[in-house]
Amino acid sequence: MTITESAALATPHRRPLRRTYLMCEPSHFTVDYRINPWMHPSEPTDTALALEQWRSLRQVFLSLGHQVELIEPAAGLPDMVYAANGGFTLGGVAYSARFAHAERADEGPLYASWFADNGFEVADATEINEGEGDFLLVGDVILAGHGFRSSTRSHDEVAQVFGREVVALELVDPRFYHLDTAIAVLDPVTPASGEANIAYLPGAFSDASRRILEERYPDAILVSDEDAVWLGLNSISDGYNVVIASRATGFEAQLRARGYNPIGVDLSELLKGGGGVKCCTLELRR
Repeated sequence: MTITESAALATPHRRPLRRTYLMCEPSHFTVDYRINPWMHPSEPTDTALALEQWRSLRQVFLSLGHQVELIEPAAGLPDMVYAANGGFTLGGVAYSARFAHAERADEGPLYASWFADNGFEVADATEINEGEGDFLLVGDVILAGHGFRSSTRSHDEVAQVFGREVVALELVDPRFYHLDTAIAVLDPVTPASGEANIAYLPGAFSDASRRILEERYPDAILVSDEDAVWLGLNSISDGYNVVIASRATGFEAQLRARGYNPIGVDLSELLKGGGGVKCCTLELRR
């Protein structure tokens, strides 16, 4: 069965929605500095393999009927492939990124320029944030991560820019330094059924933030550390098809039990930089 055929067989409760994504080819991918626990500059990287894996991911999105737009990669910015960190878009407005580490600082203006050139109104951030890495839209609410990369002051800025409720969640495990490594949004819009629409790793959050998640999403999928360490939660869902790390087999089984269609991909080379499916994918909401 092809991916397209599987999408057509969605259950009445799970319907795929066409999405538009921004991606950046990893033409300059390598690991020559360390700004997260996954990165080890002493270990070799294979740019050709990273390109092959990235192109396979892009093809999965296209096969599912999604639109993929591209930003030109820049030499000297090996992490630019992780497009999710380039900003956060909603209703034709793009909130720009201001990176926590100097090694990635030049990515922010490049993404902001792309947004402006492609029809978005750009809201220039004054506070440190790493875009959709730490801002996740769940229905009408924006979940916002802090603890490692994005400032809590950026949460206030996002609330002002978009006029949405912003829920702050504190990350405490350095392996899961962005919110999108610890939470997967399974339904891009609020499901009419009222069913759970996120999955998360409880241990990635402070006690207070875990209580917030338990209260707001009592039926959420709780993912194991064994699946999270492959960045299994760093996934992309269209409401039915969920593109995940192929090694996150336990999460795959949990998704199938809830009526989703998990599609595993291998991004093992890009994992060396601390990124997965979602990290490579920024949703464009015009």
